[in-house]
Amino acid sequence: MSKKMHIQLTVNGEAQEFLAEPRELLIHTLRERLNITGPHIGCETSHCGACTVTLNGKSVKSCTVFVAQADGAEITTIEGLGNPDKLHVLQEAFKEHHGLQCGFCTPGMITRASKLLEENPTPTEEEVRFGMAGNICRCTGYQNIVKSILAAAAEMSASKEAAE
Repeated sequence: MSKKMHIQLTVNGEAQEFLAEPRELLIHTLRERLNITGPHIGCETSHCGACTVTLNGKSVKSCTVFVAQADGAEITTIEGLGNPDKLHVLQEAFKEHHGLQCGFCTPGMITRASKLLEENPTPTEEEVRFGMAGNICRCTGYQNIVKSILAAAAEMSASKEAAE
């Protein structure tokens, strides 16, 4: 039996402290311990991206990160990007441009897309497709996902210009 360790995380702006076995996966911590169910368990092999979160400013697949590795980290999930009263621009774009079907991959897609647009605010279609390659959707042909991300990028860029 492993010895539990004290873990401190900041998830979606909220400090969290608990004891956990070091081998516990971050995805299980988020979903089962912290009741943050946006990130989904898909393949559990890092191929699908349904579990994508932002960890200390980088997109990671939380099914491949031990909670011990995340100790002290800042984590953002889909729940930290928007809320039902005020959706994130990407959430609005996915809704408006039909970027989702069953919705299973959507939290990971949007979380990754938010980081992609932070890294490259005005991507081309090719850059979006390349930047999202680690996230798989089994329902769509990706066209509306790409369209949604490009629409969000345009809106974010226009909002930034209007504010200047």
